[in-house]
Amino acid sequence: MIGMNLKYFRKKEGLSQEELAEKIEVSRQSVAKWESGETLPDIVKCRELANLFGTTIDNLINYSFEEEKLVENETDGKFVFGIVKVGERGQVVIPKHAREVFKINPGDKLVVLGDTKQGGIALAKIPGLESSFK
Repeated sequence: MIGMNLKYFRKKEGLSQEELAEKIEVSRQSVAKWESGETLPDIVKCRELANLFGTTIDNLINYSFEEEKLVENETDGKFVFGIVKVGERGQVVIPKHAREVFKINPGDKLVVLGDTKQGGIALAKIPGLESSFK
């Protein structure tokens, strides 16, 4: 599955195998072998790849992005950015594209909203609101 995910992320970022190889300092042939499933990247390269693509090592290895159907309609501002996994301590990695669209940066504070009747939870970045919750 890692091979399909590497190819998915590489294409999503608009990178060739050669460009990806240069970014993580391996040969193009290594990237090609990873994507074909002939070999696997070591854990250090997995961490570099996950960081480069704005995801987790777990998503890079286990998640089936090929089955994911992302919805994106920038004209009306509605997106589905994908699926995230909640860590054991409640941490969630917000997908890179979502952070870019909503200009979420490290250290920003977000409001967590929920509706038990609708079964939903949401994050909101509301400028100036964080000073109200000191």
